[in-house]
Amino acid sequence: MALVDQFDPQTCRLKVGKEMFTTLGTSFVKQLHSRHFDVFLDLKFHDIPNTVARAVCSAADLGVWMVDLHASGGLRMMEEAKKILEPYGKEAPLLIGVTVLTSMEDLDLLQIGINSSPMEHVIRLANLTQRAGLDGVVCSPQEVEILRNNCGPDFKLVTPGIRPIGTDFGDQRRVMTPAAAIRSGADYLVIGRPITQAENPVEVLNSINASIA
Repeated sequence: MALVDQFDPQTCRLKVGKEMFTTLGTSFVKQLHSRHFDVFLDLKFHDIPNTVARAVCSAADLGVWMVDLHASGGLRMMEEAKKILEPYGKEAPLLIGVTVLTSMEDLDLLQIGINSSPMEHVIRLANLTQRAGLDGVVCSPQEVEILRNNCGPDFKLVTPGIRPIGTDFGDQRRVMTPAAAIRSGADYLVIGRPITQAENPVEVLNSINASIA
């Protein structure tokens, strides 16, 4: 928790992904809540509809702010996940569909039988996600502007692949700076290693926040 305790919940939300959740479990999420952080549970659920719906329900019981699933799981899977959140009302987490991972390019899609560009496939999955009634999608910043135009102002766009100027792209391929992503219409930026692996994480976070203010 040493890294977490450097941050102010007024200046950021925190994402808990597969590696952290597998290692530390729900107790870690509860510790973050006790420090007043909103938590994005980034487990990208992808399974049969009943299993995903129950997993989403468990996430809601945990009190997370946002949870995601793979839009490629299909319309019925997404609809059942959305329906199971109805009893939570305004306390339900934002339910977000993952479109195409930001590490993927044309060849990666072709190798799994998808003969479309990442942009085309993202648009297709975003339209399906909106049809299912979800709150928004995860997409690369390069797709934000067209999705904002296609899906309207209320559809949430969550963008990983954010890299401040001068930082390493790592395994990301479809990337953009924080300021450019916000200008394109992104609602929430997911920024990991450029902050967590920085010599001074808080300084980097404050610099990013200043660049998008």
